[in-house]
Amino acid sequence: MKLLVVDDDPALCELFEESGYLVEFEPDADGGLRRAQTEPYDLLILDIVLSGFEVLRRLRDQSRIPVLILSAKAERLDRVNGLRAGADDYLAKPFFPDELLARIEAILRRTGTASPRPDALEVGELRLLPASRDVYFQSKRLDLTAMEVEILECLMDSVGKVVSRDRLSLRLYNRLSAPFERNIDTHVSRIRRKMGDGRGMILSVRGTGYQIRDAANVTLLHNCDASN
Repeated sequence: MKLLVVDDDPALCELFEESGYLVEFEPDADGGLRRAQTEPYDLLILDIVLSGFEVLRRLRDQSRIPVLILSAKAERLDRVNGLRAGADDYLAKPFFPDELLARIEAILRRTGTASPRPDALEVGELRLLPASRDVYFQSKRLDLTAMEVEILECLMDSVGKVVSRDRLSLRLYNRLSAPFERNIDTHVSRIRRKMGDGRGMILSVRGTGYQIRDAANVTLLHNCDASN
């Protein structure tokens, strides 16, 4: 997936590149508009303070490229004006990187521009088939709900990395996780129970979220901890 970032903060490019996106950076609003009109991109990340709503309106006259607005302006009227000008989503600065990435994923899913899914996701003996939504552990099919499959798919897409509760909540409910909300934790607990011997593959990261690892690596980690 190829992103065009029109912003004055080049550090954003590092975030997107680490997440597997191809990124082109443009610090000038008019230059960004020209590139968005003439070159193929899957998504435009637009700092509205740098560019103004008029740039977005001009873009919408010629292009239907999905647009995510980033802005230091967080007032309700600013968000409304941005969406009415043609943005697909609006995120106020400062933001959590996980939330930004989750919103990008959601836009790409909604607009049908997301990368084709692989035939299967595999972590150790855990196997998920995106097309059928079937999940197997040690070749045995797990009886998971639709939301449990979504959570597991998100964790397996980011194997070895911590996935925040906010990112999971955005994927399931299109909103951030509320304080003291236990929905995500309840779903994860049920996934673990259904995985039986594989339950230890899903690790809790206190105050943040969850991480999935190959069961063999988890066993090794636990053995090392026991020896210290």
